[in-house]
Amino acid sequence: MTTKRESILAQIASTLSGTTNVGSRIYRSRVEPLTRGESPALVIEPISDTVEQNTSLPTLDWSLTVRVAVIVRGDVPDQQADATVESLHSKMMADLTLNGYAIDVQPQGVSFDLVEADQPAGVIACDFLVRYRTSLTDLTSS
Repeated sequence: MTTKRESILAQIASTLSGTTNVGSRIYRSRVEPLTRGESPALVIEPISDTVEQNTSLPTLDWSLTVRVAVIVRGDVPDQQADATVESLHSKMMADLTLNGYAIDVQPQGVSFDLVEADQPAGVIACDFLVRYRTSLTDLTSS
């Protein structure tokens, strides 16, 4: 079995399938650079996962920050990424339970990192807060 966190991250990758302009170029926690032919692409990565025990019930309430980075190349990278950002946002907001794994999904913000490369490139990072619940003693169930 996998933890709910891993199930959520896998579901996000599945949910984002077919995002405008990326095709199947959706990667999980990729650390090696993308080649020119691999962009535009999405990289999904967990940023933080905090926990609270809000009730006397044997449950834990988690807040997982997930970053979906849009990696593009073009003369105006943020403009190049715009249709992809719109598509991924719509897909993330379409099912706020992520197929039953989450309690809620909330957009947290977008940041822009524009860099000079062999061709101008950009990383547009879209952060989402995913709230979910697990058992006190079992991270695979609630």
